[in-house]
Amino acid sequence: MGAAERNHRQRGGAAGRITPLVKWLLVANVAVFVVDLALAGKWGADYLTSEGVVRFPPIIGWGAFSVRSAVFEGRVWEFLTFQFLHGGLGHILFNSVGLYFFGPWMERWWGSLRFLVFYLLCGIAGGVFYTALVLAGFLPSGTMVGASAGIYGILIGVAVIAPNLRAQLLFPPIELSMRQLAMLILAIAAGSVIFRIGGNEGGEAGHLGGAIMGFLLVKFPFLLGSGTALRYPRDPNYQAKLRPRTVVDLKADDEVDAVLEKISRDGFQSLTEEDEKILKRAQERAERR
Repeated sequence: MGAAERNHRQRGGAAGRITPLVKWLLVANVAVFVVDLALAGKWGADYLTSEGVVRFPPIIGWGAFSVRSAVFEGRVWEFLTFQFLHGGLGHILFNSVGLYFFGPWMERWWGSLRFLVFYLLCGIAGGVFYTALVLAGFLPSGTMVGASAGIYGILIGVAVIAPNLRAQLLFPPIELSMRQLAMLILAIAAGSVIFRIGGNEGGEAGHLGGAIMGFLLVKFPFLLGSGTALRYPRDPNYQAKLRPRTVVDLKADDEVDAVLEKISRDGFQSLTEEDEKILKRAQERAERR
């Protein structure tokens, strides 16, 4: 397979085969945004923020994250609810694109249930990291909404698992490896927080928190209840590259060997239906032992 064909399959695979949980997360985000927008005129409320008095739609007014309300007033649900709220059309569009293209990769890696926990924990970590910077006096307190922290966790997770996977940016239209993309977005977020650039320092702090959690969960999968690692007797380096959701004893199974080589080289998006059946049979054999 040529490099151009391989890169094309990597870029198109995730979007072409959207996974169930990613689909429902997208539906939930868009539905909440549309309903909140529809109710804003009649049931919106004015809130005092660091930017002055701002009129919030009703669901955002109830579920947006702020250190004062979430930590000091006991509204701990805001660590979760803010992840499904968005402040404008551009905001939800940007986050939806990120979730659509990279979310399926991670859902296939973890499985749907662990991916949901992974995604939400990265979002919570965004709120926690932002809170820590506010309490330390490094950032002013404000209001935070958006799925970006969870999506940054996904991006960093993919970059750790498959650093050489290629990603085509929409704007600017350039192609980067996942390692390069991760370094770029982390540099932008850290620079915004440290040098107070861009006016979205709180949001960028949330991005960093999500990215840190995504890195930790992928490097230490037992934190999600998955303490197993791939047993691959021929090449010990595979254990660092691949951490599947179940233990697979490959032994002399040449078919599985070939599929794992394909995953390491081209990513999960390159798998055919027959490849997925081979992996499923191997997992079922391992679970029966």
